[in-house]
Parts: sequence; structure tokens; C-alpha cells
Amino acid sequence: MNTTKLSSVVWCIAIALISPFSGRAQDSYTPTAENLVAREWFQDAKIGMFIHWGLYSIIGGGGEEGIAEWIMQNKKISVDAYEKLPKLFNPTEFDAKAWVALAKAAGMKYITITTKHHDGFAMYDSQVSDYNIVDGSPLGRGIFRELEQECKEQGIKLFAYYSQLDWHHPDYFPRGWTGRYTERPESGNWEKYLQYQDAQVKELATNYDIAGFWFDGFWDQVPDRETWLKRVDYRIDNNNTDWKLERTYKLIHDIKSHLLIGNNHHEAPYAGEDFQMFEKDLPGKNTTGFGTAAEDIGELPLETCETINGSWGFNLIDDNHKSLETLVRYVVNAAGRNSNFLLNVGPMPNGRIQDEHIKVLQELGQWMDIYGVTIYGTRGGPLIKEDAYVTTQKDRVVYLHILDADLESIALETPLKIKKMERFDDQSAITFRKRGKQLRFVNPHKKGDIVTTVKIVLKN
Repeated sequence: MNTTKLSSVVWCIAIALISPFSGRAQDSYTPTAENLVAREWFQDAKIGMFIHWGLYSIIGGGGEEGIAEWIMQNKKISVDAYEKLPKLFNPTEFDAKAWVALAKAAGMKYITITTKHHDGFAMYDSQVSDYNIVDGSPLGRGIFRELEQECKEQGIKLFAYYSQLDWHHPDYFPRGWTGRYTERPESGNWEKYLQYQDAQVKELATNYDIAGFWFDGFWDQVPDRETWLKRVDYRIDNNNTDWKLERTYKLIHDIKSHLLIGNNHHEAPYAGEDFQMFEKDLPGKNTTGFGTAAEDIGELPLETCETINGSWGFNLIDDNHKSLETLVRYVVNAAGRNSNFLLNVGPMPNGRIQDEHIKVLQELGQWMDIYGVTIYGTRGGPLIKEDAYVTTQKDRVVYLHILDADLESIALETPLKIKKMERFDDQSAITFRKRGKQLRFVNPHKKGDIVTTVKIVLKN
């Protein structure tokens, strides 16, 4: 082991670990009191289950890693060919009770599931289109309704993922940088498509007891793939055609003001949004190359989403299953950056979740049974050092999560006035020295620790 001196930057707790809001102002949207309460619940919840499930699950990636829910695009499948899949989708082993129970056992407080992905197929009983699981598949059941009812029964909240991008609808035109191989006519009415989108959104907001919406696909409407992440002053074309986000968001909030809205557009928040998400990355990190820039992190509640293996949807040959250690460290790193962690599973076409994923989710729940108090209801704490430690905080208690087991002794700078320090799990006292702003103590790491958590009680 090496003795390493570390330094930390102290942030104001109220905006801990969030960059100053430099993005798009939201002065045209004022959240209601009910919405603010929902935001606080969301920040307290900390962990959710993401589910990508649909027609694409049948194909299972087509024998290639990295392909799942995007197979229609990746394999250049036409609309006519893809429309054969609903008749093959008969997930008779789907059990809403088992799915929700698994999420709960994993320590998760909410579920976000695809109600319509980019392929345009609705996983609920849509009255706007018969291209849905009830009217179009042998199953003939509304799995979203079954999940809604089971979530209420087991005390879990439900969010609706909805793709604004649509590779199936003929009026999704002009095309964006995806969906150009579907053999649809090169014509359509954009406003008519938006009316279709909003009609489905209205169905979900009105007819289901949900907590909010998780939008995706906004990023499609730029001229080509090379420009989809660049800052452009237009979407779709140069004729002032746009997504009309504020209209859609107002529709939702007018129906139920407490519904939380997030959009995976990889940009600064737009007016009407209630939380900001980050795909396969921690807030501001952008290790993927398509993440939200640090300067575009706003003042909204945050959420980072990640896959349990390497795919969002089911992929038959994807064995890149994440370990318990990887998932725990992701939970801790997200919470330490004031963010929720949304962990994705891609159920198999028969409706079952893979055994490997069930096992690690149950293990994650066992870890949360012990350490959940250091995560749930906390906010990002005042101390952070990349790859070394992060902190969470609730009231006068700071939880220091040590990520680097090779640190023998820890020296950091903090103005915190400390009453006592102890290992969180067994409450064994930790001897520390505090002179001015200099805090020193021996790393209390023990063999078997995934993360070593120290409870720091502050003076009044």
C-alpha cells in the first residue's frame, strides 16, 4: 500500500457536485408545488430499474454484439419486413409481479420501461394506433397496464420511456440521420406526426398512474450523424420546423402537474423539463463522446443510466455482465455526484429476465440492505476525489465512500467540524487528527469491502 496525500474541493452542499447552470434558461416554466415534491422524492429514491423490451428482443441482436433495440437501423430492415415481428411476439412467461419484485429486491424505488422505442411499436394498448402489443401480437395483453398495477401493489413508481424518433410512422419526415433504410415514401407531414406523438403521450399521461416521462430520440433530427451532437440552431431543416417541446411538456403538466419530464437529448435542459439524464456516464464525464458537456449540467435533479451488460435490449451473445463491484461503485459514484442511478435490463423475448442479471440484482439489493442509509435520501456530499472517494450527506452526517483500497492513510483538506468518525457497517471508532482544515486518518479498509464507507458526524 502507498501513503497518499489527497486534496478535495469543498462545494456548497445545496448544489453539491453540480456545475453552475450555464445552459438554457427555464424561466417560461414554473413547476407547481406538487411537482417540486415529486422532484424531492425522485432525488431521495436514488436507484431505479430501466427496462428495454420490445419486438427487437425477438431477434436478440442477430448474432452481433452491440446490436439490440437498434437492429432495424443497424441491419437496414424495411418497415414491411419489420412488421412481420409482432405476430412472432408472444412472451407468455412475462410476469409483472416477478419483475417488480426483482426491482424491489434490488433496492430500486422506480421502474422506467419502453412504452414505444424507435421502431414505433407501442408496448401498451394505444387507441391512436393498432401497431401495439394488444392489437398486434398473439399475447394480446397490455404489459404496461400490468406493470402499473403491480407497481402500485408493491410500492414502486413507474415511468414511461417514449421515443420521439419513429422509424415506422410515415409522417416522421423529413428524416433525421437514422431510419433512412425503412423504404418509407420520401414524404410526410411533420406536424401530423407531432400530433400523433402527443396523442400517445396524452394517453399515457391520462390513462396510467405514472410518475413521469423519459423521452429519447430528439437527437435524431439533424442533417447527418456527424452533426447530431453539435450545437445547431435548427432541428430537422431550415424552415423553422422543430420538436415543439414546450407544447408537449405543457400538455403533460396540464394533465398532471406532478409528472416529471426528462429528455435524453444530451443538451442543457429545456423549459418544461424536471430532471436531467446522462447516458452511460456520470454527470459531466462524457467518456462516451456523446454525453452532455459539463457546462450543460443544470440545476435539476440528475439521473445517470447504464446497462447491466453491454446492451440495452436483449442480445443473445452479450456476456459482458457487470459485476456486483462495478454496480456498487456506480451507485456510489452517482450518489456522490448528486445523481440517481438507473440500471437497465433487457428481458428475453419470452418475458423472462436472464438468470445472470437476477443474481447480481439480488446481490445489489443485499448490499443496499446494509448501506442503503448512506445512499437513499442523501445528496451529493462536500468531498470528492476522482477514483479515490466520494461523499453523500444527510443532515449532519457525511458518508465518505472510499473507492481506492490501496490508500493506507488519507489526508484531505476540509473546513468540516467533525464530532466523530466510524466505520459505517460495524460502528468501530476511527481515530482522526484535525488541525485547521487538515484532516488525517488511516484508511479503515477491510478485506471484502467493495467500498469502505466511513460515517462522519459533524458538530452542531
